[in-house]
Parts: sequence; C-alpha cells; structure tokens
Amino acid sequence: LQFDKFTSATLQRKTEEQMLVLRKVASAGPLASAAPRLRAMPAPAAVSAYAGAGVDGGGAALGGRTRHFSDTRPLSEIQLQHLEGSNSGIATILMNRPHARNSLGKVFVMQLEEIIEDLQKNTSVRVVLFKSQIKGVFCAGADLKERAEMTNTEVGHFVHKLRSLMSNIASLPMPTIAAIDGFALGGGLELALACDLRVAASSAKMGLIEVTRGLLPGAGGSQRLPRVVGINKAKELIFTGRQVDGKQAVSIGLVNDTVTQNDLGDAAYQKALDLAKEILPQGPVAVKMAKQAMNRGIEVDVTSGMAIEEMCYAQVIPTKDRLEGMAAFKEKRLPHFTGK
Repeated sequence: LQFDKFTSATLQRKTEEQMLVLRKVASAGPLASAAPRLRAMPAPAAVSAYAGAGVDGGGAALGGRTRHFSDTRPLSEIQLQHLEGSNSGIATILMNRPHARNSLGKVFVMQLEEIIEDLQKNTSVRVVLFKSQIKGVFCAGADLKERAEMTNTEVGHFVHKLRSLMSNIASLPMPTIAAIDGFALGGGLELALACDLRVAASSAKMGLIEVTRGLLPGAGGSQRLPRVVGINKAKELIFTGRQVDGKQAVSIGLVNDTVTQNDLGDAAYQKALDLAKEILPQGPVAVKMAKQAMNRGIEVDVTSGMAIEEMCYAQVIPTKDRLEGMAAFKEKRLPHFTGK
C-alpha cells in the first residue's frame, strides 16, 4: 500500500477490497488451510501478513508487483499499469467494467478521479495511455441506468463532476494517448477528446450521440470537438449524433492514426504504445512545457500565445536536460534525459 498517495478513507476502502480478494484466495486456493486464522484477523494485519506470502495469485490479487506491471488495484473498474524495463515511464490506465461496457458510472468515475489525481503528482511517468480491457468497446458513455435513478439536481452535480474529470485529464502534465479499439460514444468520446492524442482501430465507432437521447455533450465535447475537427464539422457531427469509423475519423482529424484491427482486439493500443515509445526518450521537461505552451496558446491570440511560449521556454533553460541535449549533440551520441 502506498500510504503517501491515498487518503485515510481510500486506504480503508482499498484494504477492504484486498480482504475480499484475499478471502476468496484463501477459501479456494493454496491458502485454504489458513482461512480460519485469516477470517479472525483484523483487515490490515491480514493484508500485511499475506500480501507477500509468495502464493500464486496472492501477490497479484493484493495489488503487488507482477512480472509485467505494478500498482494494479484489485477489484477495480479502473487500474493503473506501470510498464517496466525499456518501457519504464509509460503508464496505462486500464478500464474494466464489462457488465456496463465501461460506461461512466459512479464507481468508475470515482476510481478514475483517484488515478488522475495520483498522476498529477507523479514525476516518473512520462506518457499515459488509456486502454479498455473490454474487447470491442473503449467507453460506451453515460451509465443511463444509474442516471435514470438520479434526481435533476443529482444529474447536474454528476455531470459537473464528469466535466471536471475530463478537464483534469486534459491538464495532466505528461502527454496522454487514447487507444480506441471499439465503441467510443458520448462521454466515451469526450474522454478520448480530453487526451492529447488518439489512435483508433479502423472498425472502431466514435460519436457524440447525446442528441439522440435528448441531451447535448456535457463533459467537454461541445468545446473540445470543434477545437479538434473545426466548428463546421463539429456542428454536423453533434447535430446529427452521427457515428464515424476509424478511417473517417482520421480523415477529419478526429484521431491521429488508424490501424486495422487484429485478432486480439488491441491494434489501436499497440499503435498507441509505439507512439508512446517515440515520446518516451525525449526530454520530459521539454515535452511537458511544449504541451503547456500549445494547450494554453491555442486559447488566446497569437501575440499572447508567443508570450506563453516564452514563459514555457524559460522553464527549460535552467534544466540539466537542456545541457545534456547540447552535450549529446556535440559528442554525437543519444541524450539521456532525467527530467531535471
């Protein structure tokens, strides 16, 4: 457990989630003989005692490191996967709500908020990918079943929370890439639009379809889509609720690239990962400042944008990375940036 990253309430919830997994492992797996003792132990003590027990499935179930990734939260609709080895510095947000096609329900949104808050302060992550664990679906948008049970006031508050979440994703300091391997509709496309870059499978379907439900895009779509594809095309897509596939999306600039889907259903993720690998070796401070300069500059006139660029450039001048970049050029070698 990473005590420096979570509030007391979150720690208590996570411990309870871990206990549920641990009890399942203990009742049916190699820890079965210890099950009575486990049930009698307080939750924190049980987790501490068995998290590193070395039993197959036990460590992974409790969120421990595995051979391929670390920091995975058990029993979650949202998980954070830190790639290792040569891909260290790339993190993947895994969306896994199969029974509701990754729709934006209360738990899904709460857990995604926690992950984004953690990433805002994480200086070791250089690129973030968004990936669905559900084949054929990126994110189906709003959870209309949950929404139907809310009062008008509750709907307003929840949509405000969604809008804030998307803004927080957009303001992450490192580049973000949405890997759209399936349907990205309504809030699902708004999530992708909050990312810096988007890669889609040619068979993926994308659209802001809210008007077909008597609504309008409420989590940033009415503002971000025009900035991506232009105001005329955005109006056409939003007024009609039309869906486009990957090939159409790349032709209008909605996504950066499109690829033919593979048998595993993760072609867009693999392409997004290749893109992340291109970003990874670049100067992290320079990349962050470039993102800030563009994001802020696009909202103002060119003269003001130039002033923003100057301020961002000033942040790079005193860095060790800048000196390393010049030294590497002089010595005809690849630079090794540290983010300092």
